[in-house]
Amino acid sequence: MSSSALTFSHDQAEAHDRIAEMLRAAGVDLDSGQLTPPREGGSGVMAVVGKAGSGKTLLLAALFRALEEAGVDVVSGDWEGRRRRDRRTLAILAPTNKAASVLRMRGVPATTIHRILYTPVYHPEYAKIAEWLAGNGERPEIDGITEEALNRALAFFQTNRSIPGALAAAGLRGSDFITGWTRREEPLDIGFVDEASMLDDRQFEDLKEIFPNLILFGDPAQLAPVKQSGSMVFDGLPAPAKLELHRIHRQDADNPILDLAHALGDPEVDFHRFETLVQEAAQRDERVQWAQRVEVDMMARSPVLVWRNATRIRLIHAFRAVHGAPDDALLEGEPLICDGIELPVKHRKKRLDLEARGLIKGAQVIYLGPGNKPGFSRLHVIGAEDPRVSAASIVKIEKPDEEEPFIPFAAGLGATFLHGAAVTIHKAQGSQWRDVQVFAPDLAIAARMGRTEAGQPLWKRLAYVAITRAEERLHWVVRNRLAKPTGPLRVDDLRSAPVPLKLEVET
Repeated sequence: MSSSALTFSHDQAEAHDRIAEMLRAAGVDLDSGQLTPPREGGSGVMAVVGKAGSGKTLLLAALFRALEEAGVDVVSGDWEGRRRRDRRTLAILAPTNKAASVLRMRGVPATTIHRILYTPVYHPEYAKIAEWLAGNGERPEIDGITEEALNRALAFFQTNRSIPGALAAAGLRGSDFITGWTRREEPLDIGFVDEASMLDDRQFEDLKEIFPNLILFGDPAQLAPVKQSGSMVFDGLPAPAKLELHRIHRQDADNPILDLAHALGDPEVDFHRFETLVQEAAQRDERVQWAQRVEVDMMARSPVLVWRNATRIRLIHAFRAVHGAPDDALLEGEPLICDGIELPVKHRKKRLDLEARGLIKGAQVIYLGPGNKPGFSRLHVIGAEDPRVSAASIVKIEKPDEEEPFIPFAAGLGATFLHGAAVTIHKAQGSQWRDVQVFAPDLAIAARMGRTEAGQPLWKRLAYVAITRAEERLHWVVRNRLAKPTGPLRVDDLRSAPVPLKLEVET
């Protein structure tokens, strides 16, 4: 066992050893660091499941570091390097940009599931720089790239491990070195998937085709994907392949937000009792707030979490109204949610461009202003490694009591967006924000309706997912009121993109 396992709880250590045994059977020995070439068939699928705070991410990070120390190559979504028949690879995936960025903030080089399916094609000249940075080639000599520029690229890569970011540090634009995108044709090796409770059956089957050795990390208390009848892909795995973490590890033991999340597992706790627990926690700890109104200033970066669509639409309408947003335009700084890409088959390449840059369904986006062409928007994709894009956009603003959304502007085809000042709890899965506002009146309605999902009261599953989205502070909003903004919407807090990229769709 690696030295990192010495700090594990008993169930974490047992899960580590079981996964190490699986990897050893696949030819990757974490104890000795010995690697043998990949074998046909692989070792199958294993899952690590546990509630929030049980140490799933800690275990995933420790396994990643052990595999890296053993010499396994980490495959990212931006560069794969030369393929060698005998090399062993690891890809760490998450269903959304935001979920992947949460892992990257913890030092784990994660990418989205979609991004690993489509890989960039590099200009051959600049691919030499990428190979050198990845340790697979000599320092190149390239016309127009100075020694100082190469040094900047190397310094950036050693700190951030991003090939596009390093090339941008050398003064290159994305359009200089990425000439297109191609769907992955060959399978990979070892795959870690975080937030696996969000996977549907089709995604699971796709991942099993790509990764002969697949390890899922998920929370069984979250909401199952839509159309999954309350089940998650790891529910059907046999007991030996499903490892459960029960203990809440030490650094989370005094977290009042996690205490509330785990209180939901008590069958004696009804909605009234739970709200009493929230109020008591708020009196003891500032990390829980008993809020009398929705704070509009938070909504631009951290959406209010609701159960019902009607509530979501009313909150969005109120958010735009207090900011004085006109009906026929968006303000810079307004939050959006990507609802998909509407393009015909003949524009498949453009679709890949947009999706590979982070505009996948559910992506959180900040509107930066109009693009250079009618219907185009400049956008910042939250959680994407290269967040700035310009894309043909269709923006839909839903209004209370109106069946059809209002469309302030639209390209003929392109990425479609809904407003993101409020989102349903289902759509919030896989994301985390520093401060999270949960609209409690919606959950009270769910409790009164008495609905269940997978044998549990629906309101409890909704509440569990909603409050565990909070990284630092939970705001439990108990009244249908909205505060006034303290200032206008802003965009100066968004970091600049390392690779400026303009993506256009010709129609």
